[in-house]
Amino acid sequence: MRISRIAHPEGMAFAVLEGGQPDGSGATCREIAGHPFGEPEFTGRTWPVEDVRLLAPILPSKVVAVGRNYADHVKEVFKKSAEHLPPTIFIKPPTAVIGPGAPIRIPEWATRVEFEGELAIVIGRPCKDVARDDWKSVVLGFTIVNDVSSRDLQFADGQWARAKGLDTFCPLGPWIETDLDFAELDNLPIKAHLTHDGTTETRQDSNSDQMIKSIPEIIEWVSAAFTLLPGDVICTGSPAGTAEMVPGDSIDIEIPGLGHLVNPVERY
Repeated sequence: MRISRIAHPEGMAFAVLEGGQPDGSGATCREIAGHPFGEPEFTGRTWPVEDVRLLAPILPSKVVAVGRNYADHVKEVFKKSAEHLPPTIFIKPPTAVIGPGAPIRIPEWATRVEFEGELAIVIGRPCKDVARDDWKSVVLGFTIVNDVSSRDLQFADGQWARAKGLDTFCPLGPWIETDLDFAELDNLPIKAHLTHDGTTETRQDSNSDQMIKSIPEIIEWVSAAFTLLPGDVICTGSPAGTAEMVPGDSIDIEIPGLGHLVNPVERY
């Protein structure tokens, strides 16, 4: 089931996307009464997806992100091996979250901003200290996230809260896939396409099989530190291939089964 959050002619609501193409085009949005956790209750109202606007599919209380979870990305950004810089955890504030199509807005004082296309986990119920073998019991589904990062601020500050937590620096969507077996999660392609001056280039072209910590290990690790609430998002880390993006660009992150997360870039 593909859960979305939509702006429709009469307001906003959660909805289930049914039918259509793998990218969501041609789908029908069936409105859900209330929240998306548990068995959905439908209102009976529907809209073609072309008649609504897809928003960030969830508004989390927090976004917990795993950094340095791909060895090739550690090498390209930090110029060191993953053995010397193991995975770490940081948090992006909920005010960083935007939906598909919304602009990533770069302030003038952030001088090198890069995209990071990632697989994201959406939590489905309150949980703490989850054993790795029980990870499916706490997960609502999966979506795409762009962990936008200001490299100049990241290295100047020495910690990552400001560099990765600026407003609009967490695009999320376009929907949440709740079928936890929708794909082979330890063999899932992840791509990011950068459009600059009218030319599109694939910059990230990797696979979740390159993760240092697996999804069950991540959930066990993160939930040992934080109580996770329904709708909280866990970013699983970025593969190599990240690159600078500037105002006028567009970034399209693609994961099979989860669609495309596309956002333009603007100056703030």
